[in-house]
Amino acid sequence: MTAFMLKKDLLLLADPEKAKLLLRFFKTGKGEYGEGDQFIGVTVPNQRRVAKEYKDLPLSEILKLLNSPIHEHRLTALFILVHQYQKGDEVHKKVIYDFYVAHRDRVNNWDLVDSSAHKIMGDYLLDRDRSVLYDFAHSEVLWDRRIAIISCFAFLSRNEFKDTLALSKILLKDDHDLIHKAVGWLLREVGKKDLSLLLSFLDEHATEMPRTMLRYAIEKLDESKRQFYLKKKF
Repeated sequence: MTAFMLKKDLLLLADPEKAKLLLRFFKTGKGEYGEGDQFIGVTVPNQRRVAKEYKDLPLSEILKLLNSPIHEHRLTALFILVHQYQKGDEVHKKVIYDFYVAHRDRVNNWDLVDSSAHKIMGDYLLDRDRSVLYDFAHSEVLWDRRIAIISCFAFLSRNEFKDTLALSKILLKDDHDLIHKAVGWLLREVGKKDLSLLLSFLDEHATEMPRTMLRYAIEKLDESKRQFYLKKKF
């Protein structure tokens, strides 16, 4: 099995009309966050099916997919990488983690990050030093910052909230809407598990939070609490 064969299989599933829609949906225009990204119009379920067929693809071939300008090639590569990580022993998990970090510049759209960061980086760091996430949170690269906060989903599964809250504070005044959404999303998930922690964070930071971040964070609160924090902010 090779990357070339996988690309051919994806091309058989391509839909040019869907590709046009995806170009707009993922903001690929000049100056937009996905500038230059290319699509062939393959659905995510079909990409997952192809990824399953190529689940044993060597890392050298996965890298060829990640280096492709075609979005579906990169996302399918990440589906394979996540599978190999989850099925690997501790030695192979380390190999996959290092590979992911080394080539994270190709994890360069929000769905690519959201499909992989917590499943590889987050999981690998569960019982390890997490300082790399703080380095990423201070990065000038948008996708590094999103990887940092999305990775925290893995910690929430063990009711560990410290890093989510700390990284949220670092990203509180980030200037990008995709970070506002991600941080608000993670804070909302914290609230589902420990409402008091979310409310404490909001009491301290609601007035500083961008509108989108706050709205995402309070989405599951009862109406009276939602209105309280919205009025506090606005």
